[in-house]
Amino acid sequence: MPSSAGTVVVKIGGSAMGGRDTSLADCAALHAEGRRVAVVHGGGAAVTDWQRRLGVEAEWADGLRQTTAEALEVVIAVLCGSINKRLVRELRALGAPAVGISGIDGAAIRSPKSDRLGYVGEAPCCDPSLPRALLDAGLLPIIAPAGVSDDGGTMLNINADSAAGAVAAALGASDLIFLTDVPGVLDGERGPIGRLDREQEAELRQAGAIAGGMLPKLAAGRAAQCAGARVRIADGRAAGAVREAVAGRGAGTALI
Repeated sequence: MPSSAGTVVVKIGGSAMGGRDTSLADCAALHAEGRRVAVVHGGGAAVTDWQRRLGVEAEWADGLRQTTAEALEVVIAVLCGSINKRLVRELRALGAPAVGISGIDGAAIRSPKSDRLGYVGEAPCCDPSLPRALLDAGLLPIIAPAGVSDDGGTMLNINADSAAGAVAAALGASDLIFLTDVPGVLDGERGPIGRLDREQEAELRQAGAIAGGMLPKLAAGRAAQCAGARVRIADGRAAGAVREAVAGRGAGTALI
């Protein structure tokens, strides 16, 4: 059974979807060592690809996917279906007792429905009952970023970074690690920043150096940080990225 050591929440995005890095092996190894590990995954590129195949247009606003009722069907099928179960299979092949769920299961992730993005939850909160029960049972939950509206009646697309931040905060995680396919947060000269405080972050936002998909990562990371988590935006392409991040080292940006 996992020890009482702090829970590690790992958000896996496109950097770990090609099977050429060690992210999943790192998660399996941490679990084998007795750490409580939960994975929240993305898969936006695959969703966009399937939308293109099916003739469903993909549109974005401030780094977040706009989701019509038609697009939501694609989102749920791809994220909660093919990607989630592939990650479960790959982690189980590495010896980890992975179990795939989404934020819809047990209404684990709830959010008001967005007024501007359609079937999207922009302000998710996590009920940790289900993921905590899985962790307590010695399992490794793999969580797809979909959820339900506050009244429970509507399925919603949830940005994976936002979902990871909500899960980490609700679980009282010791660490939240965002894996990306870039060296971390970049400054105005496109150089990686090792440690990012709130003042510097605000300056980089104002200058336009931080934009797009990095915005929800930072917002979610700060929320989890307020709940006590150490947060690192790490380069998932680097060998041992997850283990290095848990140790407070490695390529990427630590939020301070």
